[in-house]
Amino acid sequence: MSETKDFVVKDKRFFAEKNRDQEEKDDGQEPSAEEVKEQVSKEDASDGDHAEEFQFPEISFATFIMSLNASALLNLGVIDDPNTGKKVKNLPIGKQTIDILAMLEEKTKGNLTRDEENMLKNILYDLRIIYVKEKA
Repeated sequence: MSETKDFVVKDKRFFAEKNRDQEEKDDGQEPSAEEVKEQVSKEDASDGDHAEEFQFPEISFATFIMSLNASALLNLGVIDDPNTGKKVKNLPIGKQTIDILAMLEEKTKGNLTRDEENMLKNILYDLRIIYVKEKA
């Protein structure tokens, strides 16, 4: 028995544009792991066009800690909010970020390089001093 399609549904949302080529291949079955890897590789390659505009730093423990440091400095009112260009003070969130860094220091004890350990210790010291001054 042959089935005929009376209508076709096309997804016109932004993220679906990349998958239009896949529509012809789609036969209702789940894609294999190899097909998924191939699709991800194609999407990563197409995202390379935007990489020239802004290059993200390499993901590492140090960049993660620096990101949390920037967040704490922002919430302690030390640096300007990049969205508004104004200093914003939110001491409870700043303290929470300091506490997160302290937790990371405790949980990673013995697993960090000497440089990572010193960086985290110095950042925590500086942030705690700033917090105490801002709190007073």
